[in-house]
Amino acid sequence: MSRIAIAALTLVVASAAPASAKDTVKGAAAGAVAGHFVGKGHAKAGAAVGAVVGHHQGAKKKAKRK
Repeated sequence: MSRIAIAALTLVVASAAPASAKDTVKGAAAGAVAGHFVGKGHAKAGAAVGAVVGHHQGAKKKAKRK
């Protein structure tokens, strides 16, 4: 995945629904670590997917609180 695609995906996800940045960053960090252990070059993809999942989980948590 190119850096431009990752940046665009992050912007789209961030603007889709308000969620805590803390959840997004935690997901990105966890995804990067998991991707690092999978193999060379997978840390970036793991971080991107982790950020999306973390954002989604944060949005669900926020909706549940309301």
